[in-house]
Amino acid sequence: MTSIQSFSHSDRQFWHSQKVLLTGHTGFKGSWLAFWLKELGAQVTGVALEQEGRPNLFDQLQLKRLIDHRVGDIRDPDLLKAIVNETQPTVVFHLAAQPLVRHSYEEPVATWSTNVMGTIHLLEALRLLDQPCSTVLITTDKVYRNNEWVYGYRENDPLGGHDPYSSSKAAAEIAIASWRSSFCGTAPHQTPHLRVASARAGNVIGGGDWAQDRIVPDAMRALSRGEAIVVRNPRATRPWQHVLEPLGGYLQLAEYLSTSAEYSSAFNFGPHLEANRPVRELVEEALRHWPGAWHDQSDPHALHEASRLNLVIDKAHHQLGWAPRWDFATTVERTINWYRRVQDGQASALECCRDDLAAFLTPSPA
Repeated sequence: MTSIQSFSHSDRQFWHSQKVLLTGHTGFKGSWLAFWLKELGAQVTGVALEQEGRPNLFDQLQLKRLIDHRVGDIRDPDLLKAIVNETQPTVVFHLAAQPLVRHSYEEPVATWSTNVMGTIHLLEALRLLDQPCSTVLITTDKVYRNNEWVYGYRENDPLGGHDPYSSSKAAAEIAIASWRSSFCGTAPHQTPHLRVASARAGNVIGGGDWAQDRIVPDAMRALSRGEAIVVRNPRATRPWQHVLEPLGGYLQLAEYLSTSAEYSSAFNFGPHLEANRPVRELVEEALRHWPGAWHDQSDPHALHEASRLNLVIDKAHHQLGWAPRWDFATTVERTINWYRRVQDGQASALECCRDDLAAFLTPSPA
């Protein structure tokens, strides 16, 4: 097993003293972030719904034994107020959401209430704090009004959203900005030591995603059964990035927030331009590492999803010093190898995550 020796001293020093509240810690990204925070020595409290399905990364990493695991719905304001009051967090990462576009058509009200009101309930709970707290609220790259053009979206571009998921996340961004303008500051009705930023990430892939209706876990399930991968929209272009890329950005953003309120704004975290690829290319690259077949199951009457999307990440680079570390080929290779090693019994999910994190944090040769 690879040991993780490449965290900077300042990172470890900062995070070792932090009390972190993490919502959505039972999900794919939340489990990876909880794991990384524990490796950094942070004290983590998680609040989320029970993990869905088996297998799931939360169970595979045995996170219930490592963090303060709370089961609850972020649509319950009293629950959030009680947890915030009890744990007194110094850093908050808000990942809890209804994250699936197609499911949002089936449950639009639940999607809106979770993604918008759940965010507002958390922000209201944080107003009770009387100590400094850096808060990073995660939305999505789909918050922008999508014009289906080739240009990347910047943080100051108009928000929008055709489907219930995208529009609910855009609405959450508007609520976050309004709440920050109204309640963060030095006026009598404001909270002076609370700093709030939002993070908009591209499409993340990586080992341990077992969700339904996502291309990588769907592909891994098909390949493990010796079946062809079904691809709904092979021509749709997405900004593919390994899950560790935006998570590293969230961590950096929280550190910067702790130093100054000037970072209280929205930030894009996406890949380099070369990783903006059609779904077809993602699948074909995956098949280089796990041989198999795929077939096009495009449906002209399918529910609407954006077909072209990418992000401009200049702001995160210039203000936070953040940049993607892995290119498209490395991202796909690390992802597929994670599943193959676990499937073949070569390594546990924990060992694979530790290996990926160590590789990700190892400086590239000059």
